[in-house]
Amino acid sequence: MTTVFLRIDGTPLHVRAEGRGPVCLLSGGLGSSWFDWDLVVPFLTPYRTVVRFDRPGYGLSAPEPAARPVSTAAGEAERIRGVLDALGLREPCTVAGHSLAGFHVEAFARLHPGRAAGLVLVDGSTEPGARARPAPGLRDLAARAAAGAATAVAVPYLFGPAVRRLTVRATTVRGEELAPAPLVRHCYRTGRALRALLRENSRYLDMAAELDGLRRTAPLADGLAVTVLAADDGCDTPRTRDWLDSQRELAGLLGADFRTTAPAGHLLMFDRPDAVASAILDTG
Repeated sequence: MTTVFLRIDGTPLHVRAEGRGPVCLLSGGLGSSWFDWDLVVPFLTPYRTVVRFDRPGYGLSAPEPAARPVSTAAGEAERIRGVLDALGLREPCTVAGHSLAGFHVEAFARLHPGRAAGLVLVDGSTEPGARARPAPGLRDLAARAAAGAATAVAVPYLFGPAVRRLTVRATTVRGEELAPAPLVRHCYRTGRALRALLRENSRYLDMAAELDGLRRTAPLADGLAVTVLAADDGCDTPRTRDWLDSQRELAGLLGADFRTTAPAGHLLMFDRPDAVASAILDTG
């Protein structure tokens, strides 16, 4: 295993690379850290060189400078390219993104078609017809101010790990936090993680609208293997049916192989790491 801190666009990022074979890159959703993929990685490393990284403010990565605008889908695609280039991995690779990071890896595949060998969306975010919201600068300022105020009164330190545990329990079928407690405390007691989360969330619909534009102007490479892997919690409820329908529509839009795995919550990497790894191996 190689663990390094790489300065990408001026920000030190925590990056891990391990395994052997063709390259795959794993990118986590809103608020995720590198260790959320820990159960998936052992299924991949006998066959793939696996790259994980923490976006600015998450995990062990440094925060972005406060004055820098929150990233766009194109900016996140460039960050992925920068991580791979810094590692000397310039051959086409399979990119897998969970939830919000589905926007990032799809943008990478569209903007750098020669670098993508496969695209996997793991219960990826889908916002058809999204429209950018007004005043992005003011929204980002508000997100940073809210994070700063909360940090000043120790909200992340006191409640960050507990909120993380509750979120994991609510988004998995198994209903338990599997990440090591010391890592969770280290990464989620910090104001930088809260600021990163609020800043990303403030631009969620803007990024969805940006990706819709890329779908019209930057087509995926001909023959690119794409998989949409959707979580089915096994509950035949309107919410579950609507979510699976939205994932099926996303697969149709991308010409992707559509798969479901059950029972699984949104955090598939905890509930069904084998199914996540299988989708990545088959796609790549």
